[in-house]
Amino acid sequence: MPIVDESEYKGNKMIVLKNNEEDKFPFQFGLKKAKLVIECIEDIKKFVAKYDKPKEQ
Repeated sequence: MPIVDESEYKGNKMIVLKNNEEDKFPFQFGLKKAKLVIECIEDIKKFVAKYDKPKEQ
C-alpha cells in the first residue's frame, strides 16, 4: 500500500509518495507539478492502461 506524506524543500511544500516505509527513492513534487498532474490525470490513466502489463502468476 503506497504511503503519502508531506515535506518541505527550500521553504516549499512537497508531497511525497512512497511504495513503503523503506522506499529509498520516494517520488516527490511541489504544488505546481501537483496541479499539472491533476489537469492531466485522464491522460495519465490512459498511459497506464496502455502500457501496464499484467503480472504473471
